[in-house]
Amino acid sequence: MKEAVSLFSSAGIGELGLKSNGIKIVVSSELLADRHRLYHNNYPGTECITGDIWESKDSIIQKYKELTSEQELFLLYATPPCQGMSTNGAGTLLKGVREGNKPIIDARNRLIIPTMDIVTALRPRWFLMENVPLMRNTVINDENDNYVNIIDYVCDRLGEEYKGAAQVISCSDFGIPQVRKRLITIFTRDEYGKRYFDMFGSFITDSDQKPTKTLRDAIGSFPALDAVEGKNIDTVFNKYHFVPIMNPEKHWWIENTPEGNTAYNNQCINPKCGYQLNGVHKDRQTDGIWHSNTETPIYCEKCGELLPRPSMIDKKTGKRRLIKGIYLADRGHFFSAYRRMKWDEPAPTITQNFIYEASDNKVHPSQNRVLSIYEALVIQTVAEYDYDFCVDGEIITPAMFAQILGESVPPKLMDIIVKKMLSIKEKVDNFMKCID
Repeated sequence: MKEAVSLFSSAGIGELGLKSNGIKIVVSSELLADRHRLYHNNYPGTECITGDIWESKDSIIQKYKELTSEQELFLLYATPPCQGMSTNGAGTLLKGVREGNKPIIDARNRLIIPTMDIVTALRPRWFLMENVPLMRNTVINDENDNYVNIIDYVCDRLGEEYKGAAQVISCSDFGIPQVRKRLITIFTRDEYGKRYFDMFGSFITDSDQKPTKTLRDAIGSFPALDAVEGKNIDTVFNKYHFVPIMNPEKHWWIENTPEGNTAYNNQCINPKCGYQLNGVHKDRQTDGIWHSNTETPIYCEKCGELLPRPSMIDKKTGKRRLIKGIYLADRGHFFSAYRRMKWDEPAPTITQNFIYEASDNKVHPSQNRVLSIYEALVIQTVAEYDYDFCVDGEIITPAMFAQILGESVPPKLMDIIVKKMLSIKEKVDNFMKCID
């Protein structure tokens, strides 16, 4: 049986793609104990080492060697935290370093150092790392306090024994019903793997892609729910098909929001008026900085009725004002807040905020609610695998569901990638036969 070590394991959602291919995870490392309890419940044969990887890296190395009797490690799988990844270009940051301007380095980005200590000690046949595309822009200060791009650091630590690269992919290109872009870094010392990389320049190619799945394909047939008492759950269909109850005022905003739009652009619903040309919200950008449009109307410009737009009473002035939306660095405010998804497109990225209607474009395309837990499991492809979300006989909280799903890669993607690793020899042999 082929074996793996998993670093930054969380609850082991991505590892389902490894497990489905017969790979045994010998050692798992995770900082948070609540994640690891759930992990251990689903991978009882795995040695779970909980705590700071800086302090536990030697234990991880030693434990693997103890449990395997010098057997070759097939795969080291790592998913370091992404919260500290830089939005600035690596070139810009390094130029600043050369000019004497040292950037502030998020300590979480330096977790790649103990990661590579483990990789170089265990010498896996394959090294697979998953993260956000921003990792390509991230600069760290290494062990010698030299500033270097994080991917360049990985390459330098692996040396000439390994070949590989980092590439950005979208999960929607692989039959996963969400637009989730990830940076997939794969290196190998497998001779067939290196030959494959020399031939194609990548381990993930167009031939690995699958037909696109839309939100309608994924969840369009599911029973309807509504975010009001008594209509927010359908455990007969599935025990995880439930949504939180929504504040009545928010419900009013959502029920008047068309598919694909945001409640910030809702028009007059007064049956005696129905004016549809009220100004919509548009942020403006000045000198590279997004500024919220303070003139967006919250009352109908024709009849004066309150519009079903997110608004509140300002505690200082006593007057009603527009609620500030979630800020997106590349799109300004309000882009994703209180916004319905579109049926005939893949879902946006499932984040830790998918249980909240106010953020991340997660309002159901036609029903007055956010995604149910089960719908999120389907969109993340977790529902295709066997996984128990109980600890000590109790189902985890919706908040923890949101956390572990939002921070996890869809296991279907890992399944596809690992299948590719396992078939590399066959693919190389077949290719050579074709050109002979």
